[in-house]
Amino acid sequence: MQELLRPIELVRPKTIAFGPGKVATAGAWARAHGFSRPLVIADVFLAGRTGVLELPGQVAVFGEIRREPELSDLQAALAAADAAQPDLVVGFGGGSTMDVAKLVAAMHGTSQTIHDVFGVDRVQGRARALVQVATTPGTGSEAGNRALITDPATHAKLVANSNHLVADVAVIDPNMMLTLPTRVTAATGVDALAHCVEAYTNRLAHPLIDIYALEGIRLIGRFLPRAIADGGDLEARAGMALASLYGGYCLGPVNTAAGHALAYPLGTRRHVAHGASNALMFPHVLAFNAPAVAQQTVTILAALGLDVPAEQPAVFEAAYKYCAGLGIEMRMSRLGVEEGDLADMAAEAHAIRRLLDNNPREISREEILAIYRAAF
Repeated sequence: MQELLRPIELVRPKTIAFGPGKVATAGAWARAHGFSRPLVIADVFLAGRTGVLELPGQVAVFGEIRREPELSDLQAALAAADAAQPDLVVGFGGGSTMDVAKLVAAMHGTSQTIHDVFGVDRVQGRARALVQVATTPGTGSEAGNRALITDPATHAKLVANSNHLVADVAVIDPNMMLTLPTRVTAATGVDALAHCVEAYTNRLAHPLIDIYALEGIRLIGRFLPRAIADGGDLEARAGMALASLYGGYCLGPVNTAAGHALAYPLGTRRHVAHGASNALMFPHVLAFNAPAVAQQTVTILAALGLDVPAEQPAVFEAAYKYCAGLGIEMRMSRLGVEEGDLADMAAEAHAIRRLLDNNPREISREEILAIYRAAF
């Protein structure tokens, strides 16, 4: 196994609190460490539920994070931090919220501008403590060292990658996920699946990460249908939360590949939710890559309960039916994408080399466009 000779580093939060009732960890940790001016970053829905965090002191809330946040959202959150002067930042929500919280915690109180921090290891430090409370099992952002923001001028995802973005505490309480709508449960579940699958089939795949990727896929195969069938199934919610966390472990040292590259333009151009974009792309990219990673593809499908040979038509049909059977919309045209967008989207996706260079099979702009047309 030559992969064992490839150096790798897995960085995680100092404390990971997992399980029902653990949401109270956020407030308990803040009190134990003497914090008195927490700033909670949340979306509009969760802004009214911050009481469950039981935070001490004078709590400020910035509750305007939208899905697929842009530079203006980060700027507004930083302005809220300037007004509140927090000693602790708490991300309370899904991946978009937690990504903004990472950047606010790192940038507030420093001289770094928005554009200073994007790239690899460009964050100089972190001026504020950071607690992440995940309410959506999908991105695994609570445990990660990356933050993504859309630049509306270029339709590109700007990525900050730094260990300074890793939270002090990550809280994963499945009770916070019981009210997720079925549609969101399905899409974010396949997003977590895509993280694990793309890491497992990646050119940079590593045995240290494979163990999380494979277990994440197995957990999703077991618990995602249950979570969709009964949103109040706490065990299923916990299983999906754990799968999402494992998917997050995969992102730092290995990262994703073509699936995410092809999904990004749907979000940056048409504001399609990240989970829905990845779910739509999942069967197309899995089938495209199957010739290059045949054994891994069979293993993935088996973990999802699908006995399918690694032949492209069979892989696509099985994965497509799996996603559609979860209630996911599998046509771009029904998500607001216009046919005239496809060529520009293909060019944008093909330019995301930080992901496409990881893909197990080379993919051209023309092949990306063909996938978009098939998915349209």
